Amino acid sequence: MRFNGQTYLIILLILAIIGSSGFFWWQHLEAKKREANLNIEIDKRNEELTLKSAVIEELSGKLAMTSDELLDTTDRLRGEKDRNDAMEEQIDELAGTVSDLDKLSKTDKELLQKYSKVYFLNEHYIPESLTEIEAKWKYSEDKELKLHSKTNSFFEDMMEDALDDGVEIWVVSAYRSFYDQASLKGAYTVTYGSGANTFSADQGFSEHQLGTTIDFTTRGLSGGLEGFASTPAYTWMVENAHKYGFTLSYPDGNAYYVFEPWHWRFVGQELAEDLHDKNQHFYDLPQRDIDQYLLHIFD
Repeated sequence: MRFNGQTYLIILLILAIIGSSGFFWWQHLEAKKREANLNIEIDKRNEELTLKSAVIEELSGKLAMTSDELLDTTDRLRGEKDRNDAMEEQIDELAGTVSDLDKLSKTDKELLQKYSKVYFLNEHYIPESLTEIEAKWKYSEDKELKLHSKTNSFFEDMMEDALDDGVEIWVVSAYRSFYDQASLKGAYTVTYGSGANTFSADQGFSEHQLGTTIDFTTRGLSGGLEGFASTPAYTWMVENAHKYGFTLSYPDGNAYYVFEPWHWRFVGQELAEDLHDKNQHFYDLPQRDIDQYLLHIFD
């Protein structure tokens, strides 16, 4: 069969249309295939995400439980720490109490007792340790004068500071034994009769037996005691002695003896300063109040 040119053209056109339709159909099939694969991939990813979400949710639950447990544990630990701290404070307080009791048991309770016709100090009492007062602080350098050893450093600081302020003070009497006091009181009684009781204690009632009490003199008194109240030395003592733990035992108007401005007793800085600040005197206080200062008398 013979075809003319037009027929060939038609045949080619038909073949082209068929080919084009096949190509588009192939393209369509490929697109469908890619879409199916994409949907499979999406489904797979969705499954993975769902699985991961479940895992995350489970882990979040566990984490929440762990956080709660951690908070609970923290609370328990904090409570335990508070109990331990409280226990430690109690132990420290107990240790401090034991230490204080031990210190108090080793501190001479007589040192803050009220004598002067109130309490009696027997003939066997002697301070635990006595120190000779340096010659420069004594009115009579060759006279033996002793002071309670634990009081000595306070005494020397006071004397040095007084001297720095231009005030000269000397010691004329310090520690006296029971028998020294008996001898002195006997001599006063011979001279003054019962009048001696207004200015001199009987043996066993003298603060001097404690070794913490001093009688002072100063320039212009020739080593005597009378007139001490009118001197710069007395003024300085009134204004400063409490800083070193000393207090005036027998102020004007006291119930025991005549005014003795020269007679100063060491009672510890804490008590002496409280007495000074409150304008009180040693014998004004009840003994139970005074006893509270014994623990720190030499601090």
